[in-house]
Amino acid sequence: MKILFLTQYYPPEIGAPQNRLHELAVRLKANDIEVEVLTAMPNYPKMEIFEEFKNGKIKEEIIDGIQVFRSRIYVSKSKGIISRLLNYFSFVWTSYWRGKKLGEYDFLLVESPPLFLGYSAMALSRKLNAKLIFNVSDLWPESAEKLNIVNNKTLLKFAYNLEAKCYNRATFITGQTQGIVDNIKQRFPSKKVYWLPNGVDVDFYNPASYLKNGFREKYNFKQDDILFFYGGILGHAQGLKTVLRAANLVKDNKSIQIILQGSGPEKDDLVNLKVELKIDNIHFLPPVPKAEMPNILKEVDVALVPLRKLDLFQGAIPSKIFEALAMEKPLLLGVEGEAKKHFIDNAEAGLFFEPENEVNLADKMIEFSNDINRILEMGSNGRKYVSEHFNRNKIAEDFIKELQNN
Repeated sequence: MKILFLTQYYPPEIGAPQNRLHELAVRLKANDIEVEVLTAMPNYPKMEIFEEFKNGKIKEEIIDGIQVFRSRIYVSKSKGIISRLLNYFSFVWTSYWRGKKLGEYDFLLVESPPLFLGYSAMALSRKLNAKLIFNVSDLWPESAEKLNIVNNKTLLKFAYNLEAKCYNRATFITGQTQGIVDNIKQRFPSKKVYWLPNGVDVDFYNPASYLKNGFREKYNFKQDDILFFYGGILGHAQGLKTVLRAANLVKDNKSIQIILQGSGPEKDDLVNLKVELKIDNIHFLPPVPKAEMPNILKEVDVALVPLRKLDLFQGAIPSKIFEALAMEKPLLLGVEGEAKKHFIDNAEAGLFFEPENEVNLADKMIEFSNDINRILEMGSNGRKYVSEHFNRNKIAEDFIKELQNN
């Protein structure tokens, strides 16, 4: 069996879809499935082509045994809609012309968003005689509309029509969360939709394999500080201004320190809000490669996972949850619905706060800071739960069975 992954995002970029797709590719290959990847020149999150890839220096490479083909992409630091559309559609165009020269495949799995990549995927699946799998990690354009990122009615109508075309063209659809699966099944009852969840490599993210390496000393944290850690995109969906307002409410508790590690479109506004509130318990750190994350998680105390209070996120499970729990770090979770059911109600692996409620979040921070034993107990519960239910090896094995049935 031979499968092509078509995705705008892939390592060496850092991010959730990059890691998730690569980890799946590696496991499929380990089970004798030939996997190749067609992707863009790496540029995320700085929106600048990585130095070693500039001017098309590297067009093909092998990463952990996976053959990777790269095509050009337009990148700009501008946040305007025109620049974003040029970014998406440039890769739609170049990926098709790069991909049509490849051999035939049994399957082509395309990652969405960006939804527009569906154009290339549909054309390539016909050209390469491959069955199309449409992998949905975010319900775009629904999420863009409800987050008020896109409010142009003409563009939204166009995007919803494209979404329907892609789903109907696919042999089957995969959804990253049960909420996404249920949403698509409700709107497209005739289509086969398979739950392909994110997960974690419990061997790589194993607290027993790592020693403390001076993270606290490097950033001047005390050994008895309670470190609440957020690592990921500093974006619109996360509602991180709530975190800063909660930090302001607990600023007199000097043991509570909050780390926001990453970059994204909201970072400048968050930094400005920190200055406005005159708080020193918020610490902004740059993003780091995946290989460094276990060492950081080893030294923090609680993983902070917020999202905005929207019905859209009832089915969301942010990927950062899995790594934190595998490293025995409990959650301070501000996500309703599916994530709360799994990790708070079932696993008892953290505390829940109402999304976008800074008072409730501040109370839970104080509750954690007053009970170190509870932090340790909930962390242990979390590792047991993800090891049983979200192990990447098991996820890949189940997906292979699904491929064999199609």
